Amino acid sequence: MNYKLLIQYDGTDFHGWQVQENARTIQGELERVLGTLEGRAVKVAGSGRTDAGVHAEGQVANVKLQRIWDPEKLRNAINGNLWRDIRIMRVEKVSDEFHARFSAAGKTYAYRIINAPVMSPFWRRFALHETRPLDLARMTEASRFLLGKHDWTAFSSAQADSENKVRTVIDCSVDSFWDARAGSSLIEFRIRADGFLRYMVRSIVGTLLDVGRGEKDSDTIQAALASGDRSMAGATAAACGLTLVRVDYD
Repeated sequence: MNYKLLIQYDGTDFHGWQVQENARTIQGELERVLGTLEGRAVKVAGSGRTDAGVHAEGQVANVKLQRIWDPEKLRNAINGNLWRDIRIMRVEKVSDEFHARFSAAGKTYAYRIINAPVMSPFWRRFALHETRPLDLARMTEASRFLLGKHDWTAFSSAQADSENKVRTVIDCSVDSFWDARAGSSLIEFRIRADGFLRYMVRSIVGTLLDVGRGEKDSDTIQAALASGDRSMAGATAAACGLTLVRVDYD
């Protein structure tokens, strides 16, 4: 039976999604627990890899088990054997053809920033601290040039797995909210695309932050997309601010 898992995790203390030798990872934890429940080694397929320190509100994975489980009982059994920084929120029975990665139609990421002189300790694991003023209007205007189908070589890691660097960004928004707990404004970048390359979202955010500080402009973004020159994009933003919000399926 094929089971679809909806997963949330605080990625701070994980070395990313993918199994690594002598390192704590999301996939490794899930395969350890499910292997114990199944009594044999199992393979958990995720919708995609998240890097070390990146969080998830809506990560999706699937696993094929020989034992037939009631979805709620399977969820509870997995959670009962996981540490508290990772939780299975929902389990569903799905067709054998469903694959968390290959069946995905798109993903949405959010990147959060506390823009204030002092960083609230309640946000330190889940947001970037930026003390300098950021021009929201400039960042919003520049974000429009990221929409559509582009070659994202300039905004990805040189170690990105895919040779094809073309992706379509469906939505890219920049919003500011007053956060009472932080006592300051919280800026959220939300980016939805049909797929992402390694470091793509964090490179986009780093570039838009440069725009917000007046260090870059929209012309620089267009030139980076056209040339594929990584040096024209901003620095890769820290992993702590990034969260996988949702994975879409047809």
